[in-house]
Amino acid sequence: MPRPHPDRMSFLEHLEELRVRLVHSLIALCVTTAVCWNWHEEIFHFLTQPLRRAFPAIKFIYTGPSEAFVLYMKMSFFVGIFIAAPYIFYQVWAFIAPGLYSHEKAYALPFIIFGSLFFIGGGAFGHYYMFPVTFRFLGGYGGTDMQFLPKVDEYYSFYAWFLLGLGIVFQLPVVIFVLARIGLVTPMFLLRQFKFAVLGSFIVAAVITPTADIVNQTMLALPMCGLYLLGVGVAWMFGRPRRREAATAVSTEVTD
Repeated sequence: MPRPHPDRMSFLEHLEELRVRLVHSLIALCVTTAVCWNWHEEIFHFLTQPLRRAFPAIKFIYTGPSEAFVLYMKMSFFVGIFIAAPYIFYQVWAFIAPGLYSHEKAYALPFIIFGSLFFIGGGAFGHYYMFPVTFRFLGGYGGTDMQFLPKVDEYYSFYAWFLLGLGIVFQLPVVIFVLARIGLVTPMFLLRQFKFAVLGSFIVAAVITPTADIVNQTMLALPMCGLYLLGVGVAWMFGRPRRREAATAVSTEVTD
């Protein structure tokens, strides 16, 4: 049965479309999680590397008999999110694309490719840079009077939420690219809002940074400001007026 035209879809039909996209994304995540389970020990060693760099002799502990098994499942699911990212971005685009003009739907491939790359890049930034620096900074406060024995599930929660937050934050240039291509933002508009972007970067950094110190928050806020300026450059290179293109596209469709 063909789906109704997006302009004629009711609110409940939009919800049904959203449900279908979410189900497809969940199925993809189940598949990638099952695949990643085959390497759950290797994944564990990889995800705990940032802490091991700061504390080479660290030993993790767990207190429940099922905790290790559940942790391996969580880590497999976490890595599965990054593997399934291109398909999930496709589902996101497939949901919003019906509301765009026909010429704007051609931006699907850049959205999927660069959205996936920046999502993975955000995770890599946190894994290889932010976390080792954070742990080295925090590790200097224990001294010789205290022994650090991290509970493995607490470390994972600390790690996973932070990296997912970074992956989402790194979507900023991709979002700006799409908005610029459809004419909703311009480089000058973005530059005028830069002071608010700086403020927003520090607020977001304060929310997702695992520590309350200004050093780590600044280390995250500065790259976010850089991503915003990168988005300004993207808007300058690829942005175009929406109205003119829309009128051209509409007239072309009417002629056809």
